[in-house]
Amino acid sequence: MDKFIGSIYLKQFFILIFTLCFANFSQEVLAQGGGQTRVADEIIIELNALNQNDLPAVSAQYHLSLLDQIGTPPTYRMKITDGQTPEQKLTAMRSDARILTIEFNRLLSQVEREGLSWTIGKTWSIGKTWSIGRSAKGYSRQWFPDLIRLDQAHNDPMYGSIGTGVTVAVLDTGIDLNHPAFADKLVPGYDFVGNDNDPSEEGIPHQGSFGHGTHVSGIVALTAPGAKIMPIRVLDQNGEGELWKIQAAIIWALNNGATVINMSMAFPDDVLPQDHKVLKRLFDYCDDGNEIEIGKTYPIGDHKCILVAGSGNSGTFGKVYPAALKSESVEIMAVAANNRYDRLSIFSTINKAGSGGDEWVRFVAPGEDIISALPGGFYGSWSGTSMSSPIVAGIAALVKSRNPDLTPHQVFDRIEGTGISWRCTLGSRNYDIDTTRVDAFCAVSNNLACGPRREICPE
Repeated sequence: MDKFIGSIYLKQFFILIFTLCFANFSQEVLAQGGGQTRVADEIIIELNALNQNDLPAVSAQYHLSLLDQIGTPPTYRMKITDGQTPEQKLTAMRSDARILTIEFNRLLSQVEREGLSWTIGKTWSIGKTWSIGRSAKGYSRQWFPDLIRLDQAHNDPMYGSIGTGVTVAVLDTGIDLNHPAFADKLVPGYDFVGNDNDPSEEGIPHQGSFGHGTHVSGIVALTAPGAKIMPIRVLDQNGEGELWKIQAAIIWALNNGATVINMSMAFPDDVLPQDHKVLKRLFDYCDDGNEIEIGKTYPIGDHKCILVAGSGNSGTFGKVYPAALKSESVEIMAVAANNRYDRLSIFSTINKAGSGGDEWVRFVAPGEDIISALPGGFYGSWSGTSMSSPIVAGIAALVKSRNPDLTPHQVFDRIEGTGISWRCTLGSRNYDIDTTRVDAFCAVSNNLACGPRREICPE
């Protein structure tokens, strides 16, 4: 068995090398403007509560024009009209007392996209396609439900839950609305790319990011079969989206009944932490339902939500956002990936243990060779933390369904506190980890059926 497992890891090594080499030649990087991580001529600003009438003066002084606004008081998306870069505008405006927040309009991406400098996630390019004969039977009988004890979580006579009464919003590339995996499982969604009520996938099979949102949604449907799925298209056919649209989509999802939000997308850590404000402030509000600043609210009433995101596919411990926005006030569930041998996936981002309280990746879930739905009624396998994240979103739906009064913080604590603790040194990466591999049955039973929390070393 050890030799067999060793051969699996050797195969993974060669796959990793192939992926890295292929990424260097991929033309898809051009879809992000040669590697750019932000919209070239836009910024996002908020004004201080006492300066809400100063937008015309601010716009004239810094040569900006208004493109859009959201919230109360508003957050503004502004176009730069004098040819300066967003970096130059941030430098010029950061000390202006009238301005509460200024940020790039970042480009977010599905983390399995080719050609990204900050991810080595598996893609169509190494044979992970729907042409490998996957089927509905393979979807229902694959390896990961047994590892996380999903059947027991669904069917236990005392603690079982299938997620009834919970809606999971999937912010992604859209969905195949007619796929049989989603029969009677969908609620209305929205397309923030095309600005219409049809969040269907767009693109060409086997190319780019086509099918990513359908695949992610299918994992939610398998993990929490009684939950409803709210498909929201925020990424285009290249797997790319904008921070502004993510903010608008989250607000829309909450106002339309979402309880859990899955985000299998990311952008890299390329700026100072204090500049990650737009989503953090919204996440703060989603998490506890309170105002963040005097006079600053969001149009979501007292809605709260459980936030889940993939940790990224860099194979290192480099931060990506929104997963790395976890803080004392934001309990976003950042999820790394493990394989069928219950070991950390070679591509998965993770954080070092004891990193000054900044252990932002708190969960691990299956993320290799996960079979799920694909457009056209097909099924296929895909690998990445994009696949791990919806498993945890589904488990959150199971827990919330059984315990509707739990807050997002309490759901986070329940799933973390009932999983299997991974505490050890990863020999292949030469650093310690301290995180939790999820267990669906222990989460729904609150460990009452599982006994003391177990600890293992995944390597």
